[in-house]
Amino acid sequence: MEILEKTTIGEYVAQDFRTAAIFSKYGIDFCCKGNRTIEEVCDKKEIDANDLLDQLNTVLSTKNDDGIDFKSWPLDLLADYVEKKHHRYVEEKTPILLQFLDKLCKVHGVNHTELFEVNELFKGCAGELAQHMKKEELMLFPFIKKMVKASNDHLFIQEPSFGTVNNPIAMMMEEHEAEGDRFVKIASLTNNYTPPADACNTYRVTFAMLEEFEQDLHKHIHLENNILFPRAVALEKTFSNQE
Repeated sequence: MEILEKTTIGEYVAQDFRTAAIFSKYGIDFCCKGNRTIEEVCDKKEIDANDLLDQLNTVLSTKNDDGIDFKSWPLDLLADYVEKKHHRYVEEKTPILLQFLDKLCKVHGVNHTELFEVNELFKGCAGELAQHMKKEELMLFPFIKKMVKASNDHLFIQEPSFGTVNNPIAMMMEEHEAEGDRFVKIASLTNNYTPPADACNTYRVTFAMLEEFEQDLHKHIHLENNILFPRAVALEKTFSNQE
């Protein structure tokens, strides 16, 4: 039991993404703060660790026919997947949400002043994520793919301009946490994306889209923080061992 309690949340979700639903039920951040252990989280939130572990083990012992084992994917394929699946999602949904939030502020802002703060928070998120994704696409992901190719071809690899892959990864993880915190505020301001009684269709659609956006962001960050980044760090170490 002690070993299980000291397993990190991120390791659980990396093993089986279905466990994310259990952590979400308890309000436990499995993506940005996935490096915490079950023991740490249960102590902080005053959760019965045995009860949580029982629920996790029930999920893990149940056959999962629909899950994708991202841990088994080659790193270059996983990087491509994150870019084409999650980066594109952000690029497609962001302008629509910005338009809808602006409209909500104009139409409903008088009676629901919290919309102005939600709008500003999402604008900040949109700007930061755009820069964040470009840094990954132009700097970090190409180096990860370069390492994979060098490893497959049994070649040495030149040290990158950023020194070690740990440097951009540390920056990306810090930015992930900032966006996770930003969406905690958005969820709080919107009563967990619950439209008010006087909400129009646009209002309801916008809140549904915001909730979906946050869920996609959680999956996006989980794949990077808990699978892609640790494996990239481990792969880089194999080159230093060859010297």
